[in-house]
Amino acid sequence: MLDVPHATTTEHNETHFDLRKEAEAAGITDTLQQLEQELVGLKPVKSRVRQIASLLLIERIRQRAGLVSAPPTLHMSFTGNPGTGKTTVALRMAKILHGLGFVRRGQVISVTRDDLVGQYIGHTAPKTKEILKKAMGGVLFIDEAYYLHRPDNERDYGQESIEILLQVMENQREDLVVILAGYGERMTSFFASNPGFRSRIAHHIEFPDYAEAELLVIAELMLKERGYRFSTAAREAFEKYIALRRTQPFFSNARSIRNAVDRIRLRQADRLVSDLDRMLDVADLETVDPADVLASRVFSGGADTRSAKS
Repeated sequence: MLDVPHATTTEHNETHFDLRKEAEAAGITDTLQQLEQELVGLKPVKSRVRQIASLLLIERIRQRAGLVSAPPTLHMSFTGNPGTGKTTVALRMAKILHGLGFVRRGQVISVTRDDLVGQYIGHTAPKTKEILKKAMGGVLFIDEAYYLHRPDNERDYGQESIEILLQVMENQREDLVVILAGYGERMTSFFASNPGFRSRIAHHIEFPDYAEAELLVIAELMLKERGYRFSTAAREAFEKYIALRRTQPFFSNARSIRNAVDRIRLRQADRLVSDLDRMLDVADLETVDPADVLASRVFSGGADTRSAKS
């Protein structure tokens, strides 16, 4: 036996394993392919997810081979700006964990500070415990986790929630995976102020911002899913839109692109209906024209970007 906490051995039953069949049976192959299709770019993230999936697959096979087995620590930290795919990756990770039997349910319970921390004495513990009860057996995704800790407010109850979370992450880590998410710099400060979290996190995954070319691909995929396409001139106009929007406040990567696509559809519909006497064909209904893009306030100085409008 290795000197590893909770290390166990099982009876030696199997000696040969078909890795492809094992991965397919656990749903890993399909889940990784789905992740590849859902998210443009993010190669470092996808690579890390693949590594974690491989570790879990081999761990399960080792158990069946009767080798020493220690349940891996699975709590994670996802850092990056909004709209970079953190929630999507959490959903796919839960599916992998469930397929391999490391969690009982493939669910993700997504929460923020407001779901965990109360506003008066005696309110926080019940709120936190209720969320943990719902998440048990699956994945708990805490977005903007650093807001749990507010050292400048002596009457803040976030520390009580943190202490409960830390205890559960340690004592029930074989029945719950916690993913902490948020901006990189703020998460670094949060871990520095709460070393108990850092010591319990096994996998730190950084989500980079999308490049302009990747954002264009995302927009075209979103349009295609909705039955639209850019004209050549509209595509060029949207390239200019991306370059401008990225420099303005509250830009949120793919989330901002999704909002832009929704407004483009709105403008296209308004343009078509403005002439009720015209006859429309399928091409008219499918095609986004330059005017549908260039009417955005982004091109007139980005007015009212405070509300993340396009």
